[in-house]
Amino acid sequence: MPETRRTVQVRVVAHTCDHCSPLAYELCASGGLLLVRRTDRSGGQPEIRETERLPDVRARRMWLDLLLGRAR
Repeated sequence: MPETRRTVQVRVVAHTCDHCSPLAYELCASGGLLLVRRTDRSGGQPEIRETERLPDVRARRMWLDLLLGRAR
């Protein structure tokens, strides 16, 4: 989904290296839920996309799948 700016603040819990690739991911916490944020810096303007807000267990499973290359 496109970035919604639905919450005022998010806390980054974990992240991938944004120096190694123009594509970076962040696991973020906000309002008791987690989301995964993707930032693509391959074009002129960074494109930010976010997953829906998910309970901890589901979001961490998605995060692990992403890191292991199993996410779709």
